[in-house]
Amino acid sequence: MTLIHETDYGTPARVSETLVTLEIDGRSITVPEGTSVMRAAMDAGITVPKLCATDSLEPFGSCRLCAVEIEGRRGTPASCTTPVAPGMKVHTQTDKLAKLRRGVMELYISDHPLDCLTCAANGDCELQDMAGAVGLRNVRYGFDGENHRAAAKDESNPYFTFDASKCIVCSRCVRACQETQGTFALTIDGRGFASSVSPGAKESFMDSECVSCGACVQACPTATLTEKSIIEHGQPEHSVITTCAYCGVGCSFKAELQGTTVVRMTPWKDGGANEGHSCVKGRFAWGYATHKDRIMKPMVREKITDPWREVSWEEAVAYAAERLKAVQAKYGRGSIGGITSSRCTNEEVYVVQKMIRAAFGTNNIDTCARVCHSPTGYGLSQTFGTSAGTQDFKSVDKSDVILVIGANPTDGHPVFGSRMKKRLRAGAKLIVIDPRRIDLVRSPHVQAEYHLQLQPGTNVAVVNAIAHTIVTEGLVNRSFVEERCDPKEFAKWEAFIAEHRNSPEYLESRTGVPADQVRAAARLYATGGNAAIYYGLGVTEHSQGSSTVMAIANLAMATGNIGREGVGVNPLRGQNNVQGSCDMGSFPHELPGYRHVSDDAVRHEFEAAWGVTLDPEPGLRIPNMFDSAHDGSFRGLFVQGEDIVQSDPNTNHVTSALESLDIVIVQDLFLNETAAFAHVFFPGTSFLEKDGTFTNAERRINRVRKAMPSKVGKDEHWVACALATAMGYPMHYETTAQIMDEIARLTPTFRGVSFEKLDRVGSVQWPCTGFEDDDTGMAIMHGESFARGLGRFVITEYVPTDERTTRMYPLVLTTGRILAHYNVGAQTRRTANVAWHPEDVLEINAVDAEIRGVKDGDMVSLASRMGATTLRAVISDRMPAGVVYTTFHHPVTGANVITTENSDWATNCPEYKVTAVQVARSNQPSDWQVDYAKNDVERKRIAAANVIAAE
Repeated sequence: MTLIHETDYGTPARVSETLVTLEIDGRSITVPEGTSVMRAAMDAGITVPKLCATDSLEPFGSCRLCAVEIEGRRGTPASCTTPVAPGMKVHTQTDKLAKLRRGVMELYISDHPLDCLTCAANGDCELQDMAGAVGLRNVRYGFDGENHRAAAKDESNPYFTFDASKCIVCSRCVRACQETQGTFALTIDGRGFASSVSPGAKESFMDSECVSCGACVQACPTATLTEKSIIEHGQPEHSVITTCAYCGVGCSFKAELQGTTVVRMTPWKDGGANEGHSCVKGRFAWGYATHKDRIMKPMVREKITDPWREVSWEEAVAYAAERLKAVQAKYGRGSIGGITSSRCTNEEVYVVQKMIRAAFGTNNIDTCARVCHSPTGYGLSQTFGTSAGTQDFKSVDKSDVILVIGANPTDGHPVFGSRMKKRLRAGAKLIVIDPRRIDLVRSPHVQAEYHLQLQPGTNVAVVNAIAHTIVTEGLVNRSFVEERCDPKEFAKWEAFIAEHRNSPEYLESRTGVPADQVRAAARLYATGGNAAIYYGLGVTEHSQGSSTVMAIANLAMATGNIGREGVGVNPLRGQNNVQGSCDMGSFPHELPGYRHVSDDAVRHEFEAAWGVTLDPEPGLRIPNMFDSAHDGSFRGLFVQGEDIVQSDPNTNHVTSALESLDIVIVQDLFLNETAAFAHVFFPGTSFLEKDGTFTNAERRINRVRKAMPSKVGKDEHWVACALATAMGYPMHYETTAQIMDEIARLTPTFRGVSFEKLDRVGSVQWPCTGFEDDDTGMAIMHGESFARGLGRFVITEYVPTDERTTRMYPLVLTTGRILAHYNVGAQTRRTANVAWHPEDVLEINAVDAEIRGVKDGDMVSLASRMGATTLRAVISDRMPAGVVYTTFHHPVTGANVITTENSDWATNCPEYKVTAVQVARSNQPSDWQVDYAKNDVERKRIAAANVIAAE
């Protein structure tokens, strides 16, 4: 547990090698040059009253409460905007200042509702605190003059209210929206007495461009902006620091509680990944943890057509083990396997993969990273020698050129997206490579220098064309290549990439990108200073996903943009623990730490630790499991926290595979789409009930701490341990810390990681190999040399996808995410986030819509050679002609009914981003949606029954 309030130093810390010594109230203090007098005073233990100042924002100097006296200077300057100077003598407490501050506070209070006892901010109000700090006892001006106390409330946002009557126009919310979030949705409207905070052009918060990140609420010093959960429950009494369970940014939060009830989530200032910022999901969309749909008791059934039967944990484990052993006895050891979750902790994932290998006796273990970032692991290991991004998030602050390809940071990784926008506003140049016009292409105070709007499926061609320009125009960083890279591999690659078939001009007809734009973007990347590449699923989820990752790595090495701050190759991981689930040995060919199962020395190390003989042959990948289920050789599956029916491609292929299995075991919070095909259901735990760690996209290992007891009575890793024991392999851990200790002993890159260290230092980044107190891991990788020794250039031939448009299917469908929702929506759909995105829609260009007689808002049929679904069309200029786009957050849409079985040549990562489709007006649901509606009725009935049972 921690205190609710963190120390606010008033203004941001400054970094400078030059130190300045001054005197404040008779105390000598030495601080970095550029530090404000207010911050220096706080460092000296002297608190200066303030209202408009906070250390997450640049000083503003509007409230006049922080005035000080400085010997030799006239007046009473604001301490927040006054920098320190050598020999300066400052007085913060004088009679003159006391009188001035009380006068300022009188003016504020004379126009403020005096309802402190019933105010939601009572006990957490800076205005209230400052009135006490300055000794305000009366208001000479009275309370009957012209005022704003009757101003109307704006309660349109589902998560917070805006009470204009309590606004002191300190501008902290406006500045937070600009500086921290970068949305510029708020402004100060009017002047003088008429000044007021306005969302957009005097719109409501819900109708404005506000993205509900919570930065304004966090910054507000009064009850003007207040969480509705605080209004309902009151102020929290204690907090627990934990890690968000949404995207791969891995934001640290304080779960603020009354007893065991969470009443607010606030971003932690010392969070290594987010530094006090948040997004709508992490800040507000945590209510799913206590949603009525959660399943609280284990359930079993003989056949998937039977009704579920609630049983004890012990009976469910015994039933699952009995059926798994029966399958193995009949079909062989390799007839069963499992899938780990990228939403679960490292410790939970580790125990499940250990159960599969040691208790099931097979390497048939895979993870959802197979369908998102497996090409990252393959591509970066081939070129650099590691399967992870090269930089920490702070590195972008030193970038001069940022290349974003196949990623939408402001929607998919919004906290990092805000950090990136801040750097762009400070002068960095941006290149966007994406078929869709994402917000970064043009948004307030941010505009891409180049938007290479390529045809879906041509990533390799575009990156090769950029590399061709760099090689043929003499822009290669020869000294870096000669010192750091394999010369033979580079020579072969250089000759290949210089061929005319890789030129922008030759590839223009295939990519759809004008050659002059490609060349200009290439020159900017190669010569613009520190250049960093950030990419997402728009790179990996292609038939050439691995090739594109290696082409990107080639580009970074050729220009020397690797191994220091501001550069690098950075995959933006989709889920909270995609990196960790891969690190923990969830792939069928790799043990924890990315070490191949065929390596005798590595395997013997695990055999000695686990006391069992391990299979030296790689097991089945997820697509192989489905194919083997169809041919009858794979018969049993354990699914940990993944909804493979909704998230994997070609839904009909997945469901028919699951229907053919003898035993399917699902562990999850809710009865998801996959649970419709399960025989055993184990209730899972939310992140608020977990104890363990997540590893984010920058390799940062963060603690996940229990904010409330498990609502189902068991920790998730207990199930894997109990099931392994029932299968004949005893497995037990007294604490989650013991699991991490075992991980550290067996995984070199985690060797210096422990709960004790994480609790002491906050977080570490792997590789973290030392036990020293100051060893927090490696923020920037490949600084002196690559993990594999010399960097390896790989030839990346552009091979067009087999998925082609035809007369029957003339359009290309690509998919992605939206800010309000996460992955398949199982969590966010059970929160107020549905207010922003109640359904998946199809974005279609106006030309394509007109040809088909489709108007904005029409229901349309979206069909491919795999299947069809029905959804609403939205005419959008984000899409080029010939390309349509949808999200996959609502199961009723069934977006993956449409996608094909095509996959990456190296890793089998599905090609979600290229599907040939046709669009036509329709007012009929698809067959898939009719079936879904029937199953959804049953899910709701079971959920309701569980609520009754729980009560």
